[in-house]
Amino acid sequence: MHEIDFRSDTKTLPSPDMRRAMAEAELGDDVSGEDPTVNRLEAMSAEMLGKEAAVLVASGTMGNLIGVLAQCQRGEEVILGDKSHIYRAEAGGVSVLGGVVMQMLPNDGAGRLDLDEIESAIHPADSHYPPTKLIALENTANASGGAPLTPEYMGEVGRLAREHGIKVHVDGARLFNAAVCLETPAAELAADADTVTFCLSKGLACPVGSVLCGDSETMERARRLRKMLGAGMRQAGIIAAPGIVALESMIDRLAEDHSNARKLALGLSEIPGIEIDPDSLPTNLLFFEITSGDPMEIGRRLRERGVLVSPERDVWRWVTHYGITSEDVDYALGVMREVMRDHAAA
Repeated sequence: MHEIDFRSDTKTLPSPDMRRAMAEAELGDDVSGEDPTVNRLEAMSAEMLGKEAAVLVASGTMGNLIGVLAQCQRGEEVILGDKSHIYRAEAGGVSVLGGVVMQMLPNDGAGRLDLDEIESAIHPADSHYPPTKLIALENTANASGGAPLTPEYMGEVGRLAREHGIKVHVDGARLFNAAVCLETPAAELAADADTVTFCLSKGLACPVGSVLCGDSETMERARRLRKMLGAGMRQAGIIAAPGIVALESMIDRLAEDHSNARKLALGLSEIPGIEIDPDSLPTNLLFFEITSGDPMEIGRRLRERGVLVSPERDVWRWVTHYGITSEDVDYALGVMREVMRDHAAA
């Protein structure tokens, strides 16, 4: 049975070109800086994001952890959103492993932090408070419907940070989705960030890895932190090779995911028992509510027919990605209509 996996864009499988690149990659010892394929990927990444240097890391979580720890000492503070991935889904690593205090502010529906609230949250030089050293943003904003943060907003946050002598980190796990959605170069979205990560293993469809970019000095600290965390990889060119393929050929393809997500959202909006606002979902992430029936039972019936989902009691998330076609969307919508109709009748 053909399966359509909407659970996450981490479910992508590498393309044939990526598999060939992995098999044929020129290799060396990356810990010694001698893997030519890793070096090429890092140079390409830094150039595409307008930064001096880059470091290949095992995951987006590791990239965010290293990005924060490279700019904050123990007892210092990062300001971030209450819906941010760093806060909600990274096991509290920046606090547990780095002793960094997280001060949460509310994200709005578009994933932004209010500028006045950011400024009010920055602590003065006072021994009662942890020194504020960093603002962390997420682009696209996963829990805010995959909303992209615009270069104008990024610029405003950057100016505010510089006025107060603090830095900006961007969790850009889906930064290229934002770039494609906004028809804006990724470097423009990252221009006001001191450090930025992006995932190779989500929409770009690589099997593993993320990249952290920033200035050369910060990236040297990042390499030391990567080693400290046990992620100094040796012949890592087999991981970097599909990343090069992704940067060369998979970015523009993300528009297909956005188109499929739009088609899926519009189709779901016509099914009784589903509440969704297609216009609030601009990229590849869909959030909707099952308002009639048992969500867990509906999810089970979908999986029986090859539509893989992670049902929740309240809000569901579906994600389009490489490997899901327009025809797959048609099939999934047909199955969803039938399941919702039959479930309601039962």
